[in-house]
Amino acid sequence: MTTTAPPAPRTTRAAPARTGRVTNRRSERFACGMLMGPFFVLFVAVFLIPVATVVWLSFFSDDQPGLGFGPESSVFVGLRSYLAVLSDPTFLGGLGTVVLYCLSYLPLMVVGALVLALLLDSGVVRLRAWAQLVLFLPHAVPGIIAAIIWLYLYTPGLSPVVELLGKADVTVDFLGVHAVLPSIVNIALWSNLGYNMVIFYAALQAVPRQVLEAAVIDGAGPVRTALRIKTPLVRPSIVMVAMFTLIWALQLFTEPMLLSQSTPMISSRFSPSMYIYDAAFTRNNYGLAAAASVILLICTIALSYGVTRWSNRGGNREEAIR
Repeated sequence: MTTTAPPAPRTTRAAPARTGRVTNRRSERFACGMLMGPFFVLFVAVFLIPVATVVWLSFFSDDQPGLGFGPESSVFVGLRSYLAVLSDPTFLGGLGTVVLYCLSYLPLMVVGALVLALLLDSGVVRLRAWAQLVLFLPHAVPGIIAAIIWLYLYTPGLSPVVELLGKADVTVDFLGVHAVLPSIVNIALWSNLGYNMVIFYAALQAVPRQVLEAAVIDGAGPVRTALRIKTPLVRPSIVMVAMFTLIWALQLFTEPMLLSQSTPMISSRFSPSMYIYDAAFTRNNYGLAAAASVILLICTIALSYGVTRWSNRGGNREEAIR
């Protein structure tokens, strides 16, 4: 008579695997938290808290009771400061000036930096390392120093450029009513063109060489390769440079502030940033300055969002065509 042994109990090994996965997820979340924690701390301390403070200040104003002999006190004024800013023709004129500045500066910066990067990447320029260094060096000069240098070059009686043009019977008033804005654009281009060129050049170095070799085999020349192959492949870098240039241009302050010392064509409220400075430190109206700052912030966010949506829409169209 034979007896059969009872079947051995089945052991499940899924539990240790699940435990390991949970442990790995926890470790990944902890690592992400440790890496992102300093960023969020700085983001809250440097951006969110100042923005919240400015928004809070924009709803208050310092008023003196009675005939103005008593101590000042902060009173809630609601949207009065915003209405005052939006109805001030000097602020609206400053916005118009910045719009003209962006329309002239943004295309010159993006196209100029891209063309220089394409020339360096094509191999036409010899000693590329030295060319990159020479083009990047102006960015290493602080903005204030750069504005002082160009102020010297723009001022009649001091500038060797104006003197040479005068000997050639060419009269140019760089600080005149028609040339002051192009003069400011020239300072910004001289300071930042090399920096953006380096960004584009680094993006071009990441383009696969196989794609370029295939374009050459298909008979594409250097110009067609640059326009039809390289430029679309570095589109994300172009969008990034355009967005950062736009944000920087909307905060126009250093160049006109220094040039205003030598020309009456630049007033103390030439740009929104100068308007904010004048309201806060000349007129001591911090509520008005805070309201103008919030309006400028909203305009910057709206334009940046518009550039992002436009770039994404263009990228989707290109993908659909392909």
